[in-house]
Amino acid sequence: PKAHASAYVTMSFRIAYFKLYHKEAFYATYFTTKAADFDVDIISRGIDAVLANIKAIEAKGNEATNKELDLLTVLESAYEMYKRGVQLLKVDIYKSHATQFKVVDQKLLPPLISVPGLGETVAKKIYEEAQEEFISLEDFRKRTKASKTVVEMLQKQGCLQGIPESNQLSLF
Repeated sequence: PKAHASAYVTMSFRIAYFKLYHKEAFYATYFTTKAADFDVDIISRGIDAVLANIKAIEAKGNEATNKELDLLTVLESAYEMYKRGVQLLKVDIYKSHATQFKVVDQKLLPPLISVPGLGETVAKKIYEEAQEEFISLEDFRKRTKASKTVVEMLQKQGCLQGIPESNQLSLF
């Protein structure tokens, strides 16, 4: 038991070190483990939206669902992240990884899977296909097999800005 306890203490010191001196890497790693619960729609709106959602879930008390309780844990960490000055970038279909957070210019870049309604399979397909530029939303849907709902969510997040609707060119 003593060796086991000392292993936990050692691990705690390591975590504390990274949390203090490498905060972006710490949050990137932590949120990667919680990527399925991370709601970029809420968290990208900033500290006030995060705090409002924390209070809303806490107000439910025992009525809160398991999914809401999992989200609450992530929201609390996101609140702490914002208080510590770490910034969150918008999801980018060309730069974001399918399932892992990245640190880009001392800011966190969320993965594709953090977009609500986007499953792991579609996120991986978008990540693979994004190695070549999408010429239109039509091309995007065809190559990634993304549903209309997924495309709408990505548009809502601003991920598909600048991509024309169709492959057809308008001459006039």
